[in-house]
Amino acid sequence: MAEAETAESARTVRLQVAPARQEESGQGIARMPRTAFQKLGITEGDVVEIVGKRTTAAIAMAAYPEDDALDVVRLDGLQRGNAEAGSGEHVEIVRAESRPATRVVFAPAQREMRLQGPTQALKRNFFRKPLVAGDLVATTGQQPVQNMPPDVRQLLRAPAYALTQIRLSVHSTSPKGIVHIDENTEVELRAEFEEPRDARAAVNYDDVGGMEETIRALREMVELPLRYPELFIRLGVEPPKGVLLHGPPGTGKTRLAQAVANESDAEFFTINGPEIMGSGYGESEKRLREVFEEAARAAPAIIFIDEIDSIAPKRTQVPGEAEKRLVAQLLTLMDGLEKRANLVVIAATNRPDAIDEALRRPGRFDREIVIGVPDERGRREILAIHTRGMPLEDAVDLNELARVTHGFVGADIAALTREAAIEAVRRIMPKLDLDERTIPPEVLEDLCVTREDFLSALKRIQPSAMREVMVQVPNVAWSDIGGVGDAIDKLKEGIELPLKNPDAFRRLGIRPAKGFLLYGPPGTGKTLLAKAVAKEAEANFISMKSSDLLSKWYGESEQQIAKLFARARAVAPCVVFIDEIDSLVPARGSGQGEPQVTGRVVNTILAEMDGLEELQSVVVIGATNRPALVDPALLRPGRFDELIYVGTPDKAGREHILGIHTAKMPLVDDVDLAMLAGKTERFTGADLEDVVRRAGLSALRRVGGEVSVVEAQDFDAALKDSRATVTEAMEAEYKKMRGELKKRAAEVQPIGFLSPDMLTPTREKKHD
Repeated sequence: MAEAETAESARTVRLQVAPARQEESGQGIARMPRTAFQKLGITEGDVVEIVGKRTTAAIAMAAYPEDDALDVVRLDGLQRGNAEAGSGEHVEIVRAESRPATRVVFAPAQREMRLQGPTQALKRNFFRKPLVAGDLVATTGQQPVQNMPPDVRQLLRAPAYALTQIRLSVHSTSPKGIVHIDENTEVELRAEFEEPRDARAAVNYDDVGGMEETIRALREMVELPLRYPELFIRLGVEPPKGVLLHGPPGTGKTRLAQAVANESDAEFFTINGPEIMGSGYGESEKRLREVFEEAARAAPAIIFIDEIDSIAPKRTQVPGEAEKRLVAQLLTLMDGLEKRANLVVIAATNRPDAIDEALRRPGRFDREIVIGVPDERGRREILAIHTRGMPLEDAVDLNELARVTHGFVGADIAALTREAAIEAVRRIMPKLDLDERTIPPEVLEDLCVTREDFLSALKRIQPSAMREVMVQVPNVAWSDIGGVGDAIDKLKEGIELPLKNPDAFRRLGIRPAKGFLLYGPPGTGKTLLAKAVAKEAEANFISMKSSDLLSKWYGESEQQIAKLFARARAVAPCVVFIDEIDSLVPARGSGQGEPQVTGRVVNTILAEMDGLEELQSVVVIGATNRPALVDPALLRPGRFDELIYVGTPDKAGREHILGIHTAKMPLVDDVDLAMLAGKTERFTGADLEDVVRRAGLSALRRVGGEVSVVEAQDFDAALKDSRATVTEAMEAEYKKMRGELKKRAAEVQPIGFLSPDMLTPTREKKHD
């Protein structure tokens, strides 16, 4: 008997649970080290039993190369829930046998879901996968899983049941125990949701992408005190009381809180800000107390307060007494005389500055975690989550999509995948008979989301942080601009290169340019250059006019500029273009009755461009035809690093510009653009466009409405009516200015060094 027990224990492995990679979520596999395979006497693709607080089953797979030396088993969120074992806990792994099922009953695992339709697709999806009654399982799309033997890959690549991943509960199986569906299994799908044992169907860590560090910090703050309060008692310190999550809207703050609650095995109580407010005296405070008392009785528990700024605003800034009393009540509940054990408060807001300061201290919200806009890797993870159950075409490259979705938060990416799915549905609409109300199985089989669906969805979905200032990314390419070759080269080098290849700059230990000032005579194509930069650099583009940023109200202009730069940082990489910048940032201290507001605006822009808060992947382009009026402090390296002169085009440039403007014009063979370019000395791009327009009008006058071609005589007539807007004197002035601008920036003096006689007259006038 003892020998049998020893043999049995030899067939059991104890491993620590770790989360699986996002792309393997819902696949039902357990990744284990080679040593575990040898000890259990199994091979890849065999079924194993996972014993935590509850028992479930999975397909055994080899560990990732980096895990092979570790005693960990990687399970996705559903399996961790099925085994009732959190990350960091230990489970027993046992070799198991899976029996063919005669009958399996599935039910929807989400309350708002009703399912109907043929069970054949469901049968194919779960074909030969191990199932246990009471488990939560997920349908999977046709996405390849790496590092898999071909037979297991085939097993996991079942056709998708629908466009999204659907979570189902295994209601019952016959026989009981670990079973699998084969050709003879009868599969039933219940239409209605049935109350599960717990809320695992909702959200787990697998459903939150691009937040590894945040999840780790939250687990330390929330899971540890709730699971192991004795650790803190032994150390003689108070466990953390609260965590404040803040960041832009749509980054996943609420979703993360739900995942923490589901994974930490704690009771979850939600307070939605506005719902707590009552009309009667003291009613709001009573409701808040009741939630805390109920949570204390159900401990360990998490109280989640969404949009906390609505119930705990700054008391100095709200007129109503009810709001002030509610804030005071929340303060006493979180850090009052009554000690609350095994209770953690998580709050979320996208306006942390609107919350009462008394809440933002240790003892109340001990830790503030910023959930920012995800980087490229984070976007790749979020895309993998939202396309988990999608039948994707092979040409869909999630890495490419992650690269071009700058500034997208989780909610934007969810909207993008939904739009792409709708595009796919639009394509099959002609094949559907709307009267029949059912979709033929062969149509469902062929349904897949293509790369083109995603690209057309991208045109409609803009980053939510850009909605207020959204400028359509211009449709101007480098090839549409002529005669400014030097300026194009400098902009390519200074903007395209760092935005597309930041690693090269990091390797060399240099920083990319922060700003470019395009200056030159009117009509030379400065604004057009900025448009082309935005398109070619594949960056977000914010275009501002000086008039939009200036306000008569004290402090509002500075606030607008601070907002503009904050938004640009949130949606980086981003190009901020300010046209006619000389009206926004005139030289300070020049007297002549300059309004005070422009001095404050200059200071704000100086601080934003080269202050304590660094600009990462944000480039500022200013355009002006009066650079001498711009404040010299802006013209130094670190602000506008590059001063780019955009002058009148040379002969070759003029010919190129004429070619661009006459591309759609039917010309007679005798029209010689090279000769025209020779006759248009000092003409700017705008002047040349005017010449082409006038030539067209001349042809219309000459022939009338039946005109079909433009002749050389029309261009001669146009040249008689046109002139160069840039005179020789202007050109000479700009050339002289080119050398002086950098010199002015170097010679700029602080106001303290100005002589008293420069300041006294204006002061005396004021006293008069």
